[in-house]
Amino acid sequence: MEKEIIYAHEHITIDLSGVKKDKDCFLNNKNQTIEEFKDLKSRGVSTIIDVTNRGMGRNTEYVLEVMSETGLNILQATGYYKEPFLPEEVYRISEKEMAKILIDEILYGIDGTSTKAEVIGEVGTSLNKVEEMELKVFEAASRAHIETGKPIITHTTLGKLGLEQIEIFNKFNVDLSKVTLSHIDLSGDLEYMIRLLDTGVNIAFDTIGKNNYQPDEDRVNWLKELCNRGYSNQIVLSMDITRKSHFRDNGGLGYSYLIDSFLPRLYEKEISNKHIENMLVNNIKNIYNLK
Repeated sequence: MEKEIIYAHEHITIDLSGVKKDKDCFLNNKNQTIEEFKDLKSRGVSTIIDVTNRGMGRNTEYVLEVMSETGLNILQATGYYKEPFLPEEVYRISEKEMAKILIDEILYGIDGTSTKAEVIGEVGTSLNKVEEMELKVFEAASRAHIETGKPIITHTTLGKLGLEQIEIFNKFNVDLSKVTLSHIDLSGDLEYMIRLLDTGVNIAFDTIGKNNYQPDEDRVNWLKELCNRGYSNQIVLSMDITRKSHFRDNGGLGYSYLIDSFLPRLYEKEISNKHIENMLVNNIKNIYNLK
């Protein structure tokens, strides 16, 4: 691949350790991040979409330092995650007040910095039900999208409830070509993936290497089938590294697994370069209006 690769769903920092009661879920190993990102840059990665938002341990200055040290372009997010990780303000303020906070972070900057949010996300739903506060977040995200045109990235728990998320967006006339539903590879359901794609939304295979959820062999087979059916311009790829133990030096797969191990399997399946460039480069450029 000659074009610059883009990782569609990552967290430069994230802290879910309090709720999960697991220190592994506090991603604050800056030096390891910088080393792995320098490695990614050398392999052709240009941009990373960072979807850590309000209440998830977002740290704008930290991200700026990683950018400075690595030369990577990192796009930062606004929004709220899902139950039980929502900050107290979500319960206290109205949906319209929440939307204003998101809009302000897009138009003026995050956390008192001049860094403007380029994406609304990741906004999420629970496993079998859209909780009341999650619905409120989705409505605020929809309003912020309509006001600013910024893309939305969602979280689906184990890939579920994508159709329900789309239903909320449709009520606000959200542009589904600017929406990416995350973790859809975890659904393990090809026909469901096709139903989602037929709405015009984008889907992410962004838990690559997490074989304890779904084997990569299946991910490759689903991608082959979806590409054959003409959907490669609506699929994006990433690793979604969220734990210290995911880093290479700590015994994990590391960020480069996507390029070193997963990409060759796509070529082995005879998925064409055009399809792979769509999933790793062109689609994100179109969603984010990147040059």
